[in-house]
Amino acid sequence: MTSTPDNLTVSGLTVGAELHEFLVNEALPGSGVGPERFWEGFSRLINEFGPRNQELLEIRAEIQAAIDAWHRERRAQGEGHDAQAYRAFLEELGYLVPEGPAFSIDTADVDPEIARIPGPQLVVPVTNARYALNAANARWGSLYDAVYGTDALGDLPPAGPYDSDRGDRVIAWAREFLDTAVPLDGGASDNRISDNRISHRGTTRYWIEAGLLQVTTADGAIVGLADPTELLGFVGDPAAPSSILFGHHGLGVEIQIDRLHPVGAVDSAGIADVILESAVTAIIDCEDSVATVDAADKSLAYRNWLGLMRGDLTEVVEKNGVSFTRALSPEGIFTGLGGAASIGNQVTVPGRALLLVRNVGHLMRTPAVLDANGIEAFEGLVDAMVTVLCACHDLQRGAEGNSRCGSVYIVKPKMHGPDEVAFTDQIFSFVEEVLGLPQYTVKLGIMDEERRTTVNLTECIRAAKSRVAFINTGFLDRTGDEIHTSMEAGPMVPKTLMRTQPWITAYEDWNVDVGLACGLRGIAQIGKGMWAAPDRMADMLEQKIGHPMAGANCAWVPSPTAATLHATHYHRVDVLARQTELAGRARASLDAILTIPLAHDTPTDGEIQNELDNNAQGILGYVVRWVDQGVGCSKVPDINDIGLMEDRATCRISSQHLANWLRHGVVDHERVMATMRRMAERVDSQNAADVVYQPMAPSFDGPAFRAACDLVFSGVEQPSGYTEPILHARRIELKDRQP
Repeated sequence: MTSTPDNLTVSGLTVGAELHEFLVNEALPGSGVGPERFWEGFSRLINEFGPRNQELLEIRAEIQAAIDAWHRERRAQGEGHDAQAYRAFLEELGYLVPEGPAFSIDTADVDPEIARIPGPQLVVPVTNARYALNAANARWGSLYDAVYGTDALGDLPPAGPYDSDRGDRVIAWAREFLDTAVPLDGGASDNRISDNRISHRGTTRYWIEAGLLQVTTADGAIVGLADPTELLGFVGDPAAPSSILFGHHGLGVEIQIDRLHPVGAVDSAGIADVILESAVTAIIDCEDSVATVDAADKSLAYRNWLGLMRGDLTEVVEKNGVSFTRALSPEGIFTGLGGAASIGNQVTVPGRALLLVRNVGHLMRTPAVLDANGIEAFEGLVDAMVTVLCACHDLQRGAEGNSRCGSVYIVKPKMHGPDEVAFTDQIFSFVEEVLGLPQYTVKLGIMDEERRTTVNLTECIRAAKSRVAFINTGFLDRTGDEIHTSMEAGPMVPKTLMRTQPWITAYEDWNVDVGLACGLRGIAQIGKGMWAAPDRMADMLEQKIGHPMAGANCAWVPSPTAATLHATHYHRVDVLARQTELAGRARASLDAILTIPLAHDTPTDGEIQNELDNNAQGILGYVVRWVDQGVGCSKVPDINDIGLMEDRATCRISSQHLANWLRHGVVDHERVMATMRRMAERVDSQNAADVVYQPMAPSFDGPAFRAACDLVFSGVEQPSGYTEPILHARRIELKDRQP
């Protein structure tokens, strides 16, 4: 082994010093994997799989070049778009592959959180330990806090101390929710909400008697649960329990009773809070929500993932002037009622979300590791080896660990078609062999966010049918690829109209249809994308119920609070039953998916400027934090000062849209640049209170501003329209300048 101050050479790899130190001193000890075996296998992975990775990227480029040429030729000849000719061309090109016979996935050893419990899914940057811990601990959340502290009631809470009038509204809202999730029945009461349901409104006492729930209603009647099997356990004296646990649609609902609590003291039944099982799963993200451009950044990411897998990650947090250490939450223990759900006389419920980790895709290389020829290794290969190595610690923890079924869950983004999924399957088989794990220990999440994956989704799933545990849709990346794939076809509709296009509805339905046809029900997750407005919970409550109604057994949320509110949707919709209903419908139309979202009407000058302003402000607001501060995901004010969650996917669609309009003369370079400068001043003003913020104006020559311009003016040339190459280059440029 040779070394320099910045890196070490081992087994033919040149490894950044920080990463090498992390692997040798933290990840390998206690993993059950010997250093010699690891380094030899790591070297083989990088050097033997790298050429195939590069070949797949070249195939992407060749396919895109052929599609570009086809569209250019038709436009040059003045021919309109011919859907039948287009589909035939894609089939001949190999972009569309033949679909084989029907099959079902046979993924084994899948945890119930993935297979059988529909619910919200958090996505958080791995580089922020506090966020990662919050996500892991978001398995349970206070419904009272979520409703009181947001606009879920239609307005925001008043400033100052607890407002009792608002508290009464929260309690009424929660009682209505209980009527949906754990309705009462069984007695003569005037508190009925239907012929066979009695409301929780105004109840005065909850207790357990002979293993059954007993409730005194507002008019003094004593009733029980409409479905007695929903009672799972309790804490304390059965005649006066402090907590009662219910189960509905696979999710827990806990009523906490404390007449000495400020809220419980004024509640008719002493209910102090309603706690919901919320983020059933969470994706710890090494990809779009982080800015990891070198060995130091990657080491931080892997260190936090290792801490989660060992169960010992902590973070010192300061709140209201008080410091405390945040750690992973313990399991919950309740007195059981007997039966299969209990262990002895106890019911134990998980205290933490089941964690998945998202690796990067196949595109990017990283200076953290160099191959035998001194060339940067593909980052996805590095992620595969190191994240699974870290997970080896969890696999040795058994029932105390993240996966009680002995699995590792890795979400793989930005794959283009079945061959790339098959390559991922081969990568994980090799990693398992090196690390001494049974084949298919690693379960695969396929993100359906690239057009060639969408149209070939059945064959993508088939390519890893013994690994697949997750598929989902991602509107923003998918839209970015939609624009880039058809860049030469003509100008696209304004971004605000993209959700109304035929392809998007067909795409969302197609994903569910294919997932159900491939046997994912009861084995794997079928997911939907992010709610990007964390301050608009009333709108989320109204709209996001569409995801479970669509047959998705998980959907992304931006915060633990949003997870708790979104959890109410999974009580209102029986997703597994809904999937059974949907399994009989006709599959969504492939022709609709292939309908290019071209603008058929010329926008007005005002509409053009509004689109320019919106896209430019969004790009700049995100990029300036990414490049200057290394923040990969955050709540960024939009042009109307509404905080939206931004990551590389949102940046991709905005930059590709401007690149498309530039390409087809809807706007010109001068107008776009003038808009970028004006919006940079707007973003500077929005960040004026940030003491570490570096303004882009008036010089407009810093790495952040130049990165934003590169994304637009060089957008056509970027591979698949991805933002990573430019962002990484500009971030490295800035870091190289720093002492």
